[in-house]
Amino acid sequence: MAIKFVAYYRVSTARQGASGLGLEAQRESVARYLGGISEHSLVAEFTEVETGKGKDALDKRPQLREAIATAKRHRATILIAKLDRLARNVHFISGLQEARVPFTAVDMPEANELVIHLMAAMAQHEARMISSRTKAALAAKLARGEKLGNPHLLMRGNKAKARNARTFATSLKTTLGALQAQGLTQRSIVEELNRLGVRTSNGGDWHLIQLQRVLGRL
Repeated sequence: MAIKFVAYYRVSTARQGASGLGLEAQRESVARYLGGISEHSLVAEFTEVETGKGKDALDKRPQLREAIATAKRHRATILIAKLDRLARNVHFISGLQEARVPFTAVDMPEANELVIHLMAAMAQHEARMISSRTKAALAAKLARGEKLGNPHLLMRGNKAKARNARTFATSLKTTLGALQAQGLTQRSIVEELNRLGVRTSNGGDWHLIQLQRVLGRL
């Protein structure tokens, strides 16, 4: 029996939606995943251009509502390119799980519902911690009488860096897990990554501290 999928693509701004930025990469990732499955059927595809936030996330994502309804009708699995394309909000993830619609992230297909729930919770917690640290740093500068730039731009920059770091770490989860399963020490893993030509997020060679940071994010 063929496996049925409903693909869901999402970008966060109208500008990204108009330019296609990010969507093409998501489609290619989904296509590669489906190409590795001997029996599959892509029932439908939905593209969301999300322009706002809200208490009820599904109200802000009508295409996701349609994707869920379609998946239910066809008893299909919602397929997304990356977990962060779906949500970073633990309550939103829980809502999808309660809707009893299975979903798979191409960047972490082996993750079960518990793992996904925990990841969303950690991502949400980390985002709150970054926000708190940023606000505290700005308050300290103000107390010293220093002039500040645009705090919103600073916060967005910090959040983007943290998001990219988590994404990079997640992309190496399988590779690092396999090396750890061989009983290699962290220093040996560093040597093996460099031998295999795996680059760091900055495109350079691996060092012990960089490996430890990535493992800490996992």
